[in-house]
Amino acid sequence: MSASLPIREVEKPWGKDVLPAPFTAPEGQRIGEVWFEPPAALPELLVKYIFTSEALSVQVHPTDAQTVERGLGRQGKEECWLIVAAEPGAKLGMGFRGPISAETMRDAALDGSIEDLLSWYEVAPGDFFYIPANTVHAIGAGVSLIEVQQNSDITYRLYDYGRPRELHLEDGVAVAKGEPYGIDRWHKRVPAHGSLLLVDGPLFVLEQVAGAPTAEIAARYPAALLVIPRESAVEIAGETIAPGGCGLAGSLADIRFADNGVCLLARPCAAQP
Repeated sequence: MSASLPIREVEKPWGKDVLPAPFTAPEGQRIGEVWFEPPAALPELLVKYIFTSEALSVQVHPTDAQTVERGLGRQGKEECWLIVAAEPGAKLGMGFRGPISAETMRDAALDGSIEDLLSWYEVAPGDFFYIPANTVHAIGAGVSLIEVQQNSDITYRLYDYGRPRELHLEDGVAVAKGEPYGIDRWHKRVPAHGSLLLVDGPLFVLEQVAGAPTAEIAARYPAALLVIPRESAVEIAGETIAPGGCGLAGSLADIRFADNGVCLLARPCAAQP
């Protein structure tokens, strides 16, 4: 069985027809996302690259508990973003500039002013953001990023710049928090070369590792994990996984790390009660 996860290219109206290396868009297609199909051994996590030429919708995701309450199964969505490239002035919108009521949020989504109520943060390569469920957010134009998320497709669009796509205003407002984003808590600067723990639960663990993991890092990965090479390839059970790919390893012992390489390691945490 191959360690390399199958790739799915997803067209989006805000995607790009020219992608950064090592990716290439099929002729005539605007690719917004490159997905790595979640393996049966780790179905809880989904890894994507996202490429934007226009702003994404203003949206929000529910928690696990909210999806259970709504009879949708346990498929809430928390996610995080590592910026890998950004055009000058590229921004992400997360949370609001101040507390707002559900009624104000709904009215602002209807007239488009919700975009102006969001807090927008200019970004550069190495910026990392964790996005808790219930956080209203949007990715601006000119951004390339890696997203690691709970494997869920529940997205409530609140505003979509007039694009002819379905909105989910009532569901979205019902789960959204009308409050500022915790930038001091949820943002980190990731060194180009160096190891850093990015997410330490409760839903998943994610970190950047330079070279071979230390014993402290290895202790966080006792079983199967995902490996996302950033610089230099890794070998998983003898199979080479190059940057731009994502691989499944049964254990850290199956991975051969490049001395000068940088990669991301990810695994889900135990299910929460």
